[in-house]
Amino acid sequence: MPSLKRTLIACTPLLLPASAFVTQGGVPSSTTHAFVTPLAKTRSTPSSSSSTARRDTEGDAIDIEARLSFESKLRLDKISIESLLAKTKPAVSLEDAQVAHGMPWEDSIGRSDHEDPLLYMPFWEWQMDFMSESLTNLRPIEHCTSDSCVDFGLNVNEDKKARIVNHCYASDEYRKIRMTYYDAGDNTQVFNSVWYPDPSYNLPVLGIDLLAFNRKKYLAIVDFQPLHDDEADHAQPYEDLLQPIKDKYDSLKGRMSSKFYDETQFFSKQMLFARFEDESVVDNDLLPAFQKYVSTHVDLLKSTEADDALESQKAVLDRQKAYDTYSAERDPAAGLFAAMFGKDWAENFIFDFLFSLSERKDEFVIPPMPGGPPPGAARKGGGGNPFANGKPSQQQQPAAPAKEVVGSRR
Repeated sequence: MPSLKRTLIACTPLLLPASAFVTQGGVPSSTTHAFVTPLAKTRSTPSSSSSTARRDTEGDAIDIEARLSFESKLRLDKISIESLLAKTKPAVSLEDAQVAHGMPWEDSIGRSDHEDPLLYMPFWEWQMDFMSESLTNLRPIEHCTSDSCVDFGLNVNEDKKARIVNHCYASDEYRKIRMTYYDAGDNTQVFNSVWYPDPSYNLPVLGIDLLAFNRKKYLAIVDFQPLHDDEADHAQPYEDLLQPIKDKYDSLKGRMSSKFYDETQFFSKQMLFARFEDESVVDNDLLPAFQKYVSTHVDLLKSTEADDALESQKAVLDRQKAYDTYSAERDPAAGLFAAMFGKDWAENFIFDFLFSLSERKDEFVIPPMPGGPPPGAARKGGGGNPFANGKPSQQQQPAAPAKEVVGSRR
């Protein structure tokens, strides 16, 4: 299907005529998209017979000129705004969204020998609280594919005792903040989150990726991921803010392997990177460093003057699109998702939720997991852990897709 249609549905702006809104006390109200899509801020436009109100699930600044441009592209692809609106569902409140699918979980679906089986759940909980306290107009937004409107909120593989939950939010400062938790007991624990600034802010994307295998091998990445090769091309410098934080934690000063990513593209010099086997690093170093990077990113954005020029915002979105495409094609977790939930689900999840601005090629080749394909794909158990047998396997045998859980909210 045309990439534009997928982009518009998957966590991106939706434009409505002013007549589609009923306002109470100046606050627009309307039905919304699947899972959660409350209303965003509106920016005033000069009154005219063709003026429109703006409803936007990720905070992108759209004016009359942009609306007409989008509508022209929609017509070329034979897509009508009305057909998109036909897939809307009632909104879910922020409070309900934050506890969707039973989050925060208190116990693991898999086997665990630890009192805290969900190793990275404190990171999820802290981030959720911080977002609620620090961001303006925080609201949940949808995360479904364009064709079938599959809800990526929760997927469970009962046979292999693995599950994944996904939340998606926006605020006046960020067009999209996605959060993912993957739980397979002691075999595998993953917390992943990406914060995309509103396109009125020419600033880095905040990326977080924390993994644990067998509660013995750990991998962590936290970074202000630059949109441009030169730091000076961003609205503000930022590496000088990060260096004092990074300097405090020797355990987080590792170097990334070039097997999946080129660290000179979309990674900063102050990236926190660590491979370690001492779990105490998680609480003693990783958690406080993560908290400081997140709060510093929000402070940086709030100290930056928004640029409402359409041309500038388009340039930022183009760079975010380049980031999404680069990341989608190289995501090393694709093999894990395919093994646990099926290749089709994994591909849609990567391109329509994780990196929803990315351009999908005709044929997507799933890259191997770090260290090799997940041995858990071929048998019961394993949770997609590449170290389930103590060493990586050399062959990957795709599992039958898991039964997807759709529509559950608790």
